[in-house]
Amino acid sequence: MIVDLPDTTVSKIARSLVNVREEGGAVALGRVLTLVIVTTHGLQEEAIEAANDASREHPMRVIVLITDPDGPAKLDAQIRVGGDAGASEVIVLRATGDAASNQEGLITGLLLPDAPVVAWWPDYPPAQPAQSPIGRMAQRRITDASTKPFAADRLSTLGPSYAPGDTDLAWTRLTHWREQLAAVLDQPPYEPITAIEVVGAGSSPSTGLLAAWLRLKLGVPVTWRYSPPDEWSHGIRLVRLVRAGGDIVLERSNDIDATLTQPGQPSHDIVLPRRTLRECLAEELRRLDPDVLYGRVITEGWELLGPATT
Repeated sequence: MIVDLPDTTVSKIARSLVNVREEGGAVALGRVLTLVIVTTHGLQEEAIEAANDASREHPMRVIVLITDPDGPAKLDAQIRVGGDAGASEVIVLRATGDAASNQEGLITGLLLPDAPVVAWWPDYPPAQPAQSPIGRMAQRRITDASTKPFAADRLSTLGPSYAPGDTDLAWTRLTHWREQLAAVLDQPPYEPITAIEVVGAGSSPSTGLLAAWLRLKLGVPVTWRYSPPDEWSHGIRLVRLVRAGGDIVLERSNDIDATLTQPGQPSHDIVLPRRTLRECLAEELRRLDPDVLYGRVITEGWELLGPATT
């Protein structure tokens, strides 16, 4: 069910949401959190689709806020429940002019009572998410360094602006890589790692984050660089762990598989698919406490790492 509310107010939206639940039988029982998505016009549907998929694991209320300081003061809204909202309730707010100046006021009256708040900026995050109007309301704040604005120093800004509760989907995309590398190091022979090489696409901030994690956890020199572009140039491409007895190499061969090569053993293929937006969002919603490791990686690990090589 979709209900359009043109030129409305927050109080009217709240009353309409109650009416929709009463008339359609949709209830807010079981909603575990409120997800606030702050995005730009034209990109909201991809974010809503990911949130709807994730809501099947985390039933929630989704509030999508699209603001434009230009134009007349106006607030348009749309309520989606049932099949149009997965296992969630979706409220889309489009505020223009003076109506867009108070983001916190637009959201406060629509939050689930006594439920955690998670803020997500799919693109154009504030310089300091924790200090932004929406970020101050949230227990967790999710950004994505792989989306707009594209900047060479984007990773360098994550550490100085970090506050407990911040996270970034460029970090979440590394979960399977970190699991695989940790599993390799848990197997004999237990020779120390003496050096590390990380290679990734120039469009992948995850490359630097993986290098910073390895530098922090293993305490050895790490060189990292971006590979030349090709037909599937995105994401991590290769990790090489240098040991006296021979190198361990984990190299992606396509968008789904990677090849693991170890000394004295035949190389074998590993299923290592690229993670979808829905998978990354669902993982971040599983925890509402600060991700301490992420905080250490973008502060301590990043400072230890050094710049990428050419």
